[in-house]
Amino acid sequence: MFLPCAAGTEALLVDECVRLLGAGTRIEPARGGVVVHGDALVAMRLNLHSRLAQRVLWPLVVGVYENEHDLYDLARKVPWGQWITPQQTFRIDTAAQRSPLHSLNFATLRVKDAVCDVIRDATGERPSIDTRWPDLPLSLFLSPTHATLYADTSGEALFKRGWRDERDGGVKGEAPLKETLAAAMLAAAGWQGRAEDGPLFDPCCGAGTIAIEAAQIACGIAPGLQRRFAFEKMLPFRTHQNAWSAMKTEARARQRAPAVAIFAGDVAFRMTDFAARNAERAGVRSAIEFKTADALQRPPPVPSGVLMMNPPYGERIAPKGARGGERYGPEQGSAAQRGTPRQGFEGGGSSADFFSRLATHWKQHYAGWTAWVLSPDMKLPQALRLKESRRVPLWNGPIECRLFRFDLVAGSARKQAPNDAPESTPPTQDPPAP
Repeated sequence: MFLPCAAGTEALLVDECVRLLGAGTRIEPARGGVVVHGDALVAMRLNLHSRLAQRVLWPLVVGVYENEHDLYDLARKVPWGQWITPQQTFRIDTAAQRSPLHSLNFATLRVKDAVCDVIRDATGERPSIDTRWPDLPLSLFLSPTHATLYADTSGEALFKRGWRDERDGGVKGEAPLKETLAAAMLAAAGWQGRAEDGPLFDPCCGAGTIAIEAAQIACGIAPGLQRRFAFEKMLPFRTHQNAWSAMKTEARARQRAPAVAIFAGDVAFRMTDFAARNAERAGVRSAIEFKTADALQRPPPVPSGVLMMNPPYGERIAPKGARGGERYGPEQGSAAQRGTPRQGFEGGGSSADFFSRLATHWKQHYAGWTAWVLSPDMKLPQALRLKESRRVPLWNGPIECRLFRFDLVAGSARKQAPNDAPESTPPTQDPPAP
């Protein structure tokens, strides 16, 4: 299987897969994701428990192509009768990377024809297309020379945990920080909700994504428990319904009271209230202490802990490419993928003024804390007048960012720790074949 993820999080996803599946499972890092060798039960477990993967894609066929007719011939090799009946529906989403084809729509059409022709030749009937809720979502990825066709076992992207309601509170638009990226920030910081990890505090919580993701980790709540997956309708997975029910029952039994405190807040009461309602739907309202307060004035809720924040960027930032996007899944190039940076600063003023005052506030009141800040500004340490001890490359949709770590001391910055890992860049190998 191929698990796409945001650029920069491949190594974190490998670690997560090892933790979920055991060291005996064959797991390989790849460009933009991770390859996992396993059966249907492994696919189900990854969908239920992975916080970092964007999807779980099951490879059906791979081959060389030069034109759309090659794609038709390739797709006809799949035993479609094992995956779909004439009474079911399917959808094909196509993504390409330097493909020689002139029309991806025509490429998609030819693969659709192959699926329908195989089923019609066998049964005399053909399945229908459903662009919203198909029984069998398919993903076609085209490299310059090879085509790979996947069954998308996830359906909706895995960052959709099932608790967010964009209509609530009048807050419009998609959250700029997806749950998968919030989980990646926590994983990069090594924060796993254990007592030794210390309390977590997000003073600019917005919709509450970081705090909610942290609370679910601390409470042992599987990220996929509140949603459904495409594999639940797929023919090869129907024989595993009892195993799937047992897997969810086991996940519910692992839920627990958190071992650490989690704090969050925002300068706007409307956002704090919105985040609290999101936490309620996510089942972690009691695990998070929300408070409406300005991050430039709020005293520390406890003597020491971990600050983690995605501060407002202050201006709309033009995309720098699509490396951080979901290269192999259905949202390729969509408006949902492009995202919108948060705008405006707490207390008003410019970004330089905000970060200068924030650093002063931290030095005066947060000595002993560790701060992790996600920002597209590579010069953020200079703006804060702090020396980072680590910087982790991450992509917020198409926006290249760094997750900076600052070890806070009173009055001045600490020198960089000698044992901190240097900045790394995402791998660059080609997408995997099944």
